[in-house]
Amino acid sequence: MSLTRQNSPKKLPPHFAQIRSVDVVVVGGGIAGKACALGLAQLGLQTIQIAPDLDELMPAPHGDQWGQRIYAFSPGTQQLLSHLQIWDALDHSRMQAVRDMRIFGDRYEQTDQLHLSAFEAGTPQLAWIGESNVIEHTLDQASRFQNKLDRLTDVVEKLAVDADGTTLHLKSGGSIRALLVVAADGANSPLRSELGISTSQESYSQSAVVANWLCTNVHLETAYQWFLPGGDIVAMLPLPHKQVSMVWSTSPEKATDLLKLDQSGWAQQFFSIANGQIAKQFGSLTINSLPAAFPLRKIRASRFIGPEDNPKVVLIGDAAHVMHPLAGQGLNLGLRDVACLLNILGKRESFRLPNDKVLLRRYERQRQGDTSALLWVTDKLKKLFSASSGAERQLRNWGLGLVNRNHFIKQRLIERALGEVDFE
Repeated sequence: MSLTRQNSPKKLPPHFAQIRSVDVVVVGGGIAGKACALGLAQLGLQTIQIAPDLDELMPAPHGDQWGQRIYAFSPGTQQLLSHLQIWDALDHSRMQAVRDMRIFGDRYEQTDQLHLSAFEAGTPQLAWIGESNVIEHTLDQASRFQNKLDRLTDVVEKLAVDADGTTLHLKSGGSIRALLVVAADGANSPLRSELGISTSQESYSQSAVVANWLCTNVHLETAYQWFLPGGDIVAMLPLPHKQVSMVWSTSPEKATDLLKLDQSGWAQQFFSIANGQIAKQFGSLTINSLPAAFPLRKIRASRFIGPEDNPKVVLIGDAAHVMHPLAGQGLNLGLRDVACLLNILGKRESFRLPNDKVLLRRYERQRQGDTSALLWVTDKLKKLFSASSGAERQLRNWGLGLVNRNHFIKQRLIERALGEVDFE
């Protein structure tokens, strides 16, 4: 793919005569891309979504097996999905409300923990836990009935940006002309690269091992997280019907060993780590999905719109930022991008087109602050709990207890995690 700039957009060359023109093109087929395309169409903007696999509609999740891709959905995400009119259509029997969160330090002393409570915060729940398929299936179904939205299974090979918009040349040979392009094409975003938008990237030298478990003890609608000596982090997230979803952040070598374990080997792990607290909390754990692992890294785009001199493309989701899963906010942060863009375009002045530079810079300013703050805090927490010196270990565990005793700080943490958005 290559990027070109045209200086005279008013009169297109003859071979562009059959180009289809729309308001917005969304490139990418993940949750953020699907939600953004649906929301833009609901605003009345003629929208095309392009991704390689859009003709394969996501099947509805069913049965006793649960998918590997489990996410925490914040109240802000719930607000966005309600705004898109799909929240009530989700299969809520496959989603679990989280009323409490308990985070434990690595000394395993009673005072080294942070407890966040929905009751204390005055909110019905802190989050929901559910499968990616639950939301993707419902988004696919809603998109089929949106007459302002077309979905195209294809690949963008070249962008041509000019003063009025962008022409996308597709692998199939077709071309599309759009006022605005939304890059939702993932952490390795080809569109971001072609726009010349640099990134700051850092490997955490860790992999996240994920698996779902049936447990004999009830999880009490509580999400748990243990920081282990040496830098590992184990999260156990509640699912319906006495199930939990595990996210174990560890070294790539340890991740390889974990993927080889049988049921007996996993039981031994749960008894031996976190001072045995995981086994004590959940009882016997029986694996209920095939374990998988993926590498962890931090990515932040230097700009969220491009090209720099004449922005006609916005970045959302993983194309703009990737973070460590310890805070469970990666997907929610991407959907806050979507909510922000829909808000700005939905409230734009009547004389502004969707690709107006003022609107795009407004989006970038709003998203960069939120993104920078969350990435910074998550990165520092990860590094603090990976540090091995005695002083650092004492400081971080003392800090958990200190925050736990300070209602004001806890309330600010909960407000940040809720991620509420305004569509009024």
